[in-house]
Amino acid sequence: MRIAFDVSPLSHPRTGVGNYMRGSLAGLVEAAGSEHEVVPFAPTSPQGKKRIPEALAGIPVEPRLRFLPFAHHWRQAWSWVGRPPVERFLGPVDVLHFSDWMYPPQRGGIRSTMVHDLVPLRFPEWVQGRTKRMHGAKYRNAARTCDVIFVNSEFTKNEVVELLGVASEKVVVAYPGVEISAEGERADLGRPYVLTVATLEPRKNLETLLAAPLPEGHALAVVGAEGWGPQPSLDRPHVIRLGYVDDDELAGLYRGAAAFAYPSRFEGFGIPIVEAMAAGVPVVASAYPSMDEASGDAAVRADPDDPAAIGAALEEALRRRGELVPRGLAHAARFRWDETGRVMLQAFSACA
Repeated sequence: MRIAFDVSPLSHPRTGVGNYMRGSLAGLVEAAGSEHEVVPFAPTSPQGKKRIPEALAGIPVEPRLRFLPFAHHWRQAWSWVGRPPVERFLGPVDVLHFSDWMYPPQRGGIRSTMVHDLVPLRFPEWVQGRTKRMHGAKYRNAARTCDVIFVNSEFTKNEVVELLGVASEKVVVAYPGVEISAEGERADLGRPYVLTVATLEPRKNLETLLAAPLPEGHALAVVGAEGWGPQPSLDRPHVIRLGYVDDDELAGLYRGAAAFAYPSRFEGFGIPIVEAMAAGVPVVASAYPSMDEASGDAAVRADPDDPAAIGAALEEALRRRGELVPRGLAHAARFRWDETGRVMLQAFSACA
């Protein structure tokens, strides 16, 4: 099979969606071996022509990148107009796997996409209007045209079946992988710290974590770029604001943390939970069911809208470190990108 794989979102700094995209592509390429060809492609900006190859470094592929001024508008127009087919630019393909950013037309073959969550439908107040419009159009097209829709959890699969009306057999769970390990350098921020990692936007619920009592002598280290909406006030004595960091620095911050807190109100999966476990850190996670699969039985769960409950959970996580860390390491070991790729290739083969 010749598999076209849309990597347009890698033109932006990688967060959860970008990390899943890179990891699943790497896993698919590994699973495909020499039997199948995987072709990453993107209509993109000058910035994307630089960032996408950097993001794909180490994966044995040759991306097909087409520079377009105002690339976002071109991608949207291509999706809405429905022509020309993707084969015009890539040649014949057996599979087209597209992202959240566009749903390009194709002449034939298997049609596939990935749904990370349905926040724009379930909680439209938590996304920008542009995101709601763009994702809503993609969801409608995917439900109508796709042979297979991949999701990152059973929770999201149930959402897709319920909210998009897609037959259950067309929705395939491809769990994310984790590349962080407990071995390596540990960050030293000058005092013990609780770490949280998230783009700063309302859904991630940082304000409640900021109001929670921290274990005595601990700071709160906040990793994440500014998102949309009102920004939490981080100019506080006990808060260390770190902003967006690269993968190596993030791994060291995970390993150096006394505990990890993830108070999000809703996720498709919640990959930072598993990353923290893989780094050997006890985790406090939101009690909302969308994070059940990421948490397993290896996290302390807390009501994300109750600062006192989060504070008590952090104290419990520190007390139970000797139990939670090995349990978390075992849980995180289940999530591997080679397995993600194997699941995707198996689903494509079943549709062929």
